[in-house]
Amino acid sequence: MESAPARVVNRPWLHLLLFVLTVGTTSLTFDNLFLGASLPWSARLSEALTFSVALLTILGAHEMGHYLLARVHGVDASLPYFIPLPYLGVGTLGAVIRIRGRIPTRNALVDIGAAGPLAGLLVALPFLLWGLAHSPVVDVPPVSSSFPGRTSLWCLGGDFLQWLQVKLSLAPASPARDALPQHALLIFGDGLLMRGLKWLVLGPLPPGKGLQEHPVVIAAWFGLLVTLLNLVPVGQFDGGHLAYALWGGHARWVGKAMALVLLFLTLFYTVTWGPWLLVATKVVGFGHPEVTRPAEPLGLGRKLVCAVCFLALVGCAMPVPIRMEIW
Repeated sequence: MESAPARVVNRPWLHLLLFVLTVGTTSLTFDNLFLGASLPWSARLSEALTFSVALLTILGAHEMGHYLLARVHGVDASLPYFIPLPYLGVGTLGAVIRIRGRIPTRNALVDIGAAGPLAGLLVALPFLLWGLAHSPVVDVPPVSSSFPGRTSLWCLGGDFLQWLQVKLSLAPASPARDALPQHALLIFGDGLLMRGLKWLVLGPLPPGKGLQEHPVVIAAWFGLLVTLLNLVPVGQFDGGHLAYALWGGHARWVGKAMALVLLFLTLFYTVTWGPWLLVATKVVGFGHPEVTRPAEPLGLGRKLVCAVCFLALVGCAMPVPIRMEIW
């Protein structure tokens, strides 16, 4: 006798509970990281909730894009699960959906894979434009950049070796600084897309001037970062779905080449790429499940969608996403 398929139990209360918890954790984390205690409580609450609502709207649009296109193609999928993460990162690990059915064709794979990042990007762009228009221009200290980057594995490894030599009395200690640093500035990296939007809204800023980012800008910036990370063409990331739809089994080699790019960024730009490198290579991997009807060819329109997504990857790319300047 053929056994009956397992019944999927939907729990809308769980999705709602996780969403409410994530509103709380993102608001508290934003207040803790970005807002000063000198602000009135009402202003802190307003800015923290503004950040949270903008961020979760972008993340929700991303996952609902996947969900709706999965349903269009008859693929069983869950509603988004938001993942709260108190006081770490920005207070959330993002949102995910569970795709419980097999994806039938490469065309459906492109539709489902591309819908998320494109929907998130379309929501993030108006947030960015509005937020940039409401971000004051302020004085900022000169910001220097170097190669390898100061937070790269290369430089941090050198600093550790120097510290180890001092502890083992093999090298003289570095001269003490005259004074402790008094100021810190958090710098958000700019990809080509972000630079273009800043130029469009604000025009070229003179030397010594920078933005004090509105909470909506910070939320949308993290939305661009999520788009970037998901479009990396590895395994079952969104970009990996698109690569598999285009090149089939050869997408494995595209993923391995991308892993080498992440390794290069970790070694010579910033170690913050290291966790995503580990997720891509050790958790997600380079394989991809076959679609159920592989003979159906990929249409020209879907190839154009893939091209748009990879242009979005380039537009959002930044060697050092975020860093701290201390003086």
